[in-house]
Amino acid sequence: MLLSISPSATVSEVKSAYHRALLKYHPDKQITPQTQPPASYNDIGLLKLAYETLVVPETRAKYDADRTRKSISPRPAQVISLEDFTELDDDPGWTYGCRCGGAYVIMEQDLEKGQHLVGCNSCSEVIWAGYELVTEDKDAV
Repeated sequence: MLLSISPSATVSEVKSAYHRALLKYHPDKQITPQTQPPASYNDIGLLKLAYETLVVPETRAKYDADRTRKSISPRPAQVISLEDFTELDDDPGWTYGCRCGGAYVIMEQDLEKGQHLVGCNSCSEVIWAGYELVTEDKDAV
C-alpha cells in the first residue's frame, strides 16, 4: 500500500506511482524550519525499496508469492465448535455470528476438504471451526 497501486499494476503504473509518491513525500517538499513532518510522511528509502521490488520480475514474483501465502493462511482469532454454529436451512452448512454483526459460514464440503478456517462475510476476522474430539474415560462410572 506504500505506492497505492493494485496488485496487478504494470511496470509503468508502478513507475508512475513511485514518482507521484516521491513528489508527495520528498523531505525537501515536506519539512521547512517552521513545520514538522506531516503524519503522512513516508521514508524515501521505503519508497525506493517498494519500487525496486515491484519493477524487477524476479523480486516481484517472490513478493507476490509471499503476499499470497500470507493471505491464504490467516491466524484465527478463536476456535469455535460446530456445536455453537446454527445449521443452515437450505444448504448443508452452518453459520455463526461475528462480533461485527456479520456471520461466519462454513459448508459441509469445506470441512470434507479439511478447510476449517472461516472468514467473516463482513470484516477481516477469521476463526477455526470444527468439532472437538472428546474421549471417554473407561474408568468412569
